[in-house]
Amino acid sequence: MRLVRLAITLALAAYGAVLLMEVTPWAVVDHVNLAIHEAGHIVFLPFGDTMHWLGGTLLQLLVPLVFCIYFWRAADEHGASVALWWVGENCWNIALYIRDAEAMELPLVGGGEHDWNTLLTAWGVMDRYVQIADTVRMTGTALFALSIMWGLAALWRGPTSVAAPRMLRPAPGAAARRR
Repeated sequence: MRLVRLAITLALAAYGAVLLMEVTPWAVVDHVNLAIHEAGHIVFLPFGDTMHWLGGTLLQLLVPLVFCIYFWRAADEHGASVALWWVGENCWNIALYIRDAEAMELPLVGGGEHDWNTLLTAWGVMDRYVQIADTVRMTGTALFALSIMWGLAALWRGPTSVAAPRMLRPAPGAAARRR
């Protein structure tokens, strides 16, 4: 099992490096990310226009973060590191979308309006779209590097690695009390 996890971590490191060099215009998980992004618009629609426009990006980040927290709480640090890699990869996609806010050349689902053009214009920061995109991309790169280091460290420590802090773990005997 450790060898499989090592192979996964090394594959994510190599694949992430390819994505960082922008050799390929899309990632394997992009179709999943797009579906989650579009669902986010629907999920956040009841919370007003700003949340509707921002909702796609928010859900695109929240879903892998939920997986990260789940695996971390389950004391599976390697699984959490893989989910963190997914968060970083999503940041790269989001940065690409933000960088397109002015030109609006990316093909959009259903030919709809551009989320980030709408948001940055409404917030009065369209003139800073490049800096914002670069910051999101750098954040994704930092998360990518952290996820690879975390995954390797978790494998190095082995299955007895430290679990989530006590305040985030279920109380001892909680499962027995629920019966």
